[in-house]
Amino acid sequence: MARILACGAFLKNAACLFDTQAPGEPLWSAQHGDLSDPSACEALEQSVCTLLEQADGAIDAVAHDLHPDFFSTHLALRLAHEHGVSAIAVQHHHAHIAAVLAEHGVQRPAIGIALDGVGLGTDGMAWGGEVLLVDGARCERVGHLSPFALPGGDAAAREPWRMAASLLHHCGEAQRIVPRLSHAVGEAAARTIHTMLARGINCPQTTAAGRWFDAIAGLLGLSIRQAHEAQAAVALEQAATRHLKQHHVAVDPTNWTISPGGEIDLRPLLRSEVLDVDVHDAQAVEAAAACFHLTLAGALCAHAVAQAHLQQVRDVALGGGCFFNRILTHRIVSQLESAGLNVLQTKSLSCGDAGLALGQAWVAARDSVFGSCIDSTYASAYH
Repeated sequence: MARILACGAFLKNAACLFDTQAPGEPLWSAQHGDLSDPSACEALEQSVCTLLEQADGAIDAVAHDLHPDFFSTHLALRLAHEHGVSAIAVQHHHAHIAAVLAEHGVQRPAIGIALDGVGLGTDGMAWGGEVLLVDGARCERVGHLSPFALPGGDAAAREPWRMAASLLHHCGEAQRIVPRLSHAVGEAAARTIHTMLARGINCPQTTAAGRWFDAIAGLLGLSIRQAHEAQAAVALEQAATRHLKQHHVAVDPTNWTISPGGEIDLRPLLRSEVLDVDVHDAQAVEAAAACFHLTLAGALCAHAVAQAHLQQVRDVALGGGCFFNRILTHRIVSQLESAGLNVLQTKSLSCGDAGLALGQAWVAARDSVFGSCIDSTYASAYH
């Protein structure tokens, strides 16, 4: 049994106080927004003080994201020191899946599909397209999307054309970067990114599904620069929706490969369905957008089903902000259920970072420091 304060992540931050002995739901702070804003940091600090005042006794630990530079991490470490308790780092995507398991009261091992824009992985890379085996505080990465570069680092998340260039490079088609993108961003910018990718300058790798959506939107001419978060992904989903309302899309299972180590490679799809699309042909663009959605879902499900059978588990939990995408979610859920698996999604919680603190707390509560699992009376509060 444990009482955990969880400080959340960086984007859409919210904190929670999780008491495994309490019969009700966890206590939540307000959603503070992104911690790049000093006012959001101040609000988070005030919120955790309020949560601590509401705690029925002393806390046993403070949970936080694995990323060492987040304000929420710094705050968690300080609070743990002040209260003389452990600070427990929880990997971002482990927390996403754990939040779903906590909400459903599932204590047995489960496969998790975690899809979002970014989260620090245990290897130091930016993750976000992950297949995980989660068993309480234990988490094993059993699959992931193939990594590709973020040219310019965080700037690439704001400018889908950079991710489009990265996918061209990833496919061995770097010579197309300048002619394909110069008309949209200028020849000088296109050549600069080409050079950065060729030399590996400021090009950290990522497996994030969110960046794949950005890249495909960029390649199809649907988004060059984003005025707000997920603008490119929404445009891509809308294009796919228009096509799927009128057409059936047959997914070719040869449009992806999965390595023995669990790396899911979508480059065959790009070469057959995306790279040569005329971006001025709206119907062709929409067809390619639909094909990407369904192929991504098919590849992830193929691997998740194989892992579920290998690991002898029947639950698959879905977490991360990409599950706001209705096409992707519907296809993944329907395929997993058709394979006889029990699919778990968030209910009252957000599938994105706003609900992630519960997962952090759930993992910390199951850490060996505290010995065991969540009280079933807590889990029943969700049903």
